Amino acid sequence: MSTVTDKTPAAAPPGRNGTGGGDGLLQLMLDGMRRNMRQYGMLMALGLIVALFAVWTDGDLLLPRNVSNLVLQNSYILILAIGMMLVIISGHIDLSVGSLTAFVGSMAAVFMVRNDLPWPVAVVLCLAVGAIAGAVQGWFIAYGGIPSFIVTLAGMLTFRGLTEIFLEGQTLGPFPRGLQKVANGFMPEVGPETNYHNLTLLLGFALIALVVLQEVRDRRRQKEFDLDVLPAKLFLLKLVALAAAVLVVTMLLASYKGAPIVLLILGVLLVGFGYMMRNAVIGRHIYAIGGNLPAAKLSGVRDKKVTFLVFLNMGMLAALAGLVFAARFNAASPKAGLNFELEAIAAAFIGGASMAGGVGTVLGAIIGGLVLGVLNNGMNLVGVGTDWQQVIKGLVLLAAVGFDVWNKRKVGS
Repeated sequence: MSTVTDKTPAAAPPGRNGTGGGDGLLQLMLDGMRRNMRQYGMLMALGLIVALFAVWTDGDLLLPRNVSNLVLQNSYILILAIGMMLVIISGHIDLSVGSLTAFVGSMAAVFMVRNDLPWPVAVVLCLAVGAIAGAVQGWFIAYGGIPSFIVTLAGMLTFRGLTEIFLEGQTLGPFPRGLQKVANGFMPEVGPETNYHNLTLLLGFALIALVVLQEVRDRRRQKEFDLDVLPAKLFLLKLVALAAAVLVVTMLLASYKGAPIVLLILGVLLVGFGYMMRNAVIGRHIYAIGGNLPAAKLSGVRDKKVTFLVFLNMGMLAALAGLVFAARFNAASPKAGLNFELEAIAAAFIGGASMAGGVGTVLGAIIGGLVLGVLNNGMNLVGVGTDWQQVIKGLVLLAAVGFDVWNKRKVGS
């Protein structure tokens, strides 16, 4: 009967139900990557860049010492990239963060070097200075109605000039050893004598467990709300890849001096802001005002307050980056922070942010910053000149934004 034949399920294509072997798994992978191209595109690109420079440098890129230096050299850009991602998601831009990092570094030098203020107290004051600077800019943008491009451009000029004034055009240092250890130090040795840093291994295994649990929890929540999820085989492959990546980095760091202290700071920021953007009300409001401001207002979102808080947060993170940068080089310089704002913006866009706002993740900002960091480090190792380095990074940024435009057009069509 026609009613029977209509209800008879059609034969599943080979591999679609998990019985088709390798072709089925390949099809699942392709379908999953096609649906999640924005999320995984730059992660795959980062893996390819690492593999390319690992071969090109005869393995020098993945030496434990170089991996540790890679984290230390890019820590302040990664901190800025987290804050910049939130700014861009909300539909704004911040051109002042490079100058603000230099200004906070100069304030730190004045507090600690000239006035012998205890470094923990000076750190708190510097973070407060950054928060106030961000809040002032946020007030002009949110409540004054002035475009963020103009306000932060004015801030860039103002903070750069104030840095010159406070430092009187000279480099000022050195900083206390306690602050230097925050930017350049490593976790202490604990436990029995082994060939690896025990505490780093412990943290690495704990991170793997946390990542797996978080991914499983997110997948279960998405299924409860009938949202699209990765096929089981591809999800399992994703978990294995994430665990393997964390394990490799853990073993590399543990075979040198252990995890840098600044990496722990980055980890706290990544987890905290990642949770806020995924689960907290303020995170959903940031996405809302960047994705569709009129609709967000009609939904009761206090867009001015959210924008104000986003820039206040950016100022505080810029202050933290300024402290890390100054402590790493053990001096405050009038020329510190040059082009940091461009590096942070590039990291956010390479990591998946959209020019239109409303799109992006905190993890994407970290991935974008690592792409730039690996490019810089790898090109230095193979002897590429700074002129060609700028050309290559510019082309990478153009390709990332071009990919975003192409992806949106494809989804729209």
